[in-house]
Amino acid sequence: MTSNPNSSQSHSPMSAPEPGSPDSNSGANSLNGAASNQLYQENLAANQSLGALTSNSLQKSRQPVVRHAQSQKGVPGSSPATTAATSVMILAAIAIMLIGFGLDNAWFGWAGALVALLLSLQVVWPVWQPAIAELFPRQEQSVWIGTVGLIAALVGLYQLTGFNQRLNNWINQLNWDAVGALGEVFGALGQILIAVLAVYIAWRQYVISKDLTIQQNLITQQQTIDTYFQGISDLVLDDQGLLEDWPQERAIAEGRTAAIFSSVDAGGKAKIIRFLSRAKLLSPLRRDRRLGRAILDGVGGYEEDRIHGVRVIDLGVMLAGADLSGTDLRWTDLSEANLVRANLNNCDLVKANLARAILYEAKLQKADLEGTRLFYGNLDTATPRSRTEAPDYRAGLHTGAVVENADLTGVKLSEDQRCYCCAWGGSKTRNTIMGGCEGIPNLLGR
Repeated sequence: MTSNPNSSQSHSPMSAPEPGSPDSNSGANSLNGAASNQLYQENLAANQSLGALTSNSLQKSRQPVVRHAQSQKGVPGSSPATTAATSVMILAAIAIMLIGFGLDNAWFGWAGALVALLLSLQVVWPVWQPAIAELFPRQEQSVWIGTVGLIAALVGLYQLTGFNQRLNNWINQLNWDAVGALGEVFGALGQILIAVLAVYIAWRQYVISKDLTIQQNLITQQQTIDTYFQGISDLVLDDQGLLEDWPQERAIAEGRTAAIFSSVDAGGKAKIIRFLSRAKLLSPLRRDRRLGRAILDGVGGYEEDRIHGVRVIDLGVMLAGADLSGTDLRWTDLSEANLVRANLNNCDLVKANLARAILYEAKLQKADLEGTRLFYGNLDTATPRSRTEAPDYRAGLHTGAVVENADLTGVKLSEDQRCYCCAWGGSKTRNTIMGGCEGIPNLLGR
């Protein structure tokens, strides 16, 4: 069986129709139809998208109008016709009410008033509602309604329980003359209380003013003391910070100290004494015999000389009769200070140096004398200071404090202090010493 070569060529995909043949015409028509179909679909899609955009824009533009219409829906009088009709009805109701008043007809009056009220509320309420909601939030509305309800309930219970009737009966039974007299009594008491209150206020003002004055005085005193400290430092120190006290400078320093002692209280005096003592201005310092300047001790301070030394400031009689009670004078150098009749009650004198100090008739009740030096040398040879004899600091002769007639009531003394005070204090001082002076002779003889 033989195959036809023409048939194989006609069915081959690579075979092309000849020009002008029917097969070529049909292929061209099919290509033109496909192209036109594609163009039609593209135009249709473009028209659909344009229509969708147009419809969306129309819907968006209509939304405010619809919202406005919905908001206006249900609001009486939103349309001109409804507003005019409602206004006419309100005016008619008012006219009916006035006619009822004129004819003295209660039915007309009630009908007109109620209709006018309801119609007016129907018109005004939508306008008032947002303002009320803004002024009174929902939570506050509940509180106000609850308050009104509570008041109404209390009034109702007051009426229903008959308490108002009993209260009226009790008021009617009162003796108003007695009530008036009682009112006058209370009025008088009120006036008395007002007077007492006025006195109390005046007293409080006085106390506050006094406290303020005291505080102001303390501030002023502290400023004065600070100025004194600075002045003394500038006076006795040179530019290098070394002590340079010429005789005239020492005299000026003593004059300033005496002046400030007379213008400060006990606490101020104690501050000044502590400052001068810690600065070694009250201690006798060894001097250069040619220049008279203080000599350094080689360990950062100035050397003391109890026999020939010169003090920068000699207290002398500045503290005679001074009030130093209750002050802090620990570790201060009060040697050779004149403390005649000074008040040292409850004073802290721990480790203070009172050698050769004059404590004649001084008050030392309940003072703290722990470690306080009253003399130098040995207790057996120590004697009070003398006006004519020089002190012997090794043996203790004439180095002790004068404690004659000093009041030592309530003072805790060491054994050496007790023996010295009993021996040289005299009979008056011996009677105030704790533990007594039995077995200790009175060397003062009086």
